[in-house]
Amino acid sequence: MSAAGPAAVPAAGAAPAAAPRRSDATRGAILTAARERFAADGYERATIRAIAKDARIDPSMVMRYYGSKEGLFAAVLDVDLRLPDPAALDPDDVGRVLVSHFLDLWEENEVLTAMLRVGVTNQTGAERMQSIFRDQLTPVARRACPDPEQAPARAALCASQLLGLALARYILRLSPAVALHREEIVAWLGPTVQRYLTAPHP
Repeated sequence: MSAAGPAAVPAAGAAPAAAPRRSDATRGAILTAARERFAADGYERATIRAIAKDARIDPSMVMRYYGSKEGLFAAVLDVDLRLPDPAALDPDDVGRVLVSHFLDLWEENEVLTAMLRVGVTNQTGAERMQSIFRDQLTPVARRACPDPEQAPARAALCASQLLGLALARYILRLSPAVALHREEIVAWLGPTVQRYLTAPHP
């Protein structure tokens, strides 16, 4: 597992976190409901009223926190992949680390799965997915690849593997892909991602 895990962990010796505010819980409920509704209905068909009903709150609360459906959609698509610090990565092990990291994200956090569903049905969602993977994965590719100018293309190739895995395993739920154990996935995909990042340009 990579140094950057799937969820934030308080530092050792840190003061206990303050109790969550009611507004934080409300925002969380709204975002959860919105992700599910946008994924199921798409952007055009999803409504503030339906999202509020799913979150068991009044529609005015959604507008209070996010202003509009566009603002809510932008918040749903605001995702940090929490990738490891590129400077701390071993270029010879980056493929395995990335596959392990993304398995953590996909399997322990439904946000990315919902986001992928939105991305394949909505142009704005697709563009947001593109920017997230481009902006956050390219620095890792730049650290590992032999020619920094090739980093965007190599990052895109890595994304094709990671998103393809997620689509097959978590969205389409292809039985052979679902049946694979974590260690098997890392063993299969790790060397492929490693090759995309570090092999000489063909």
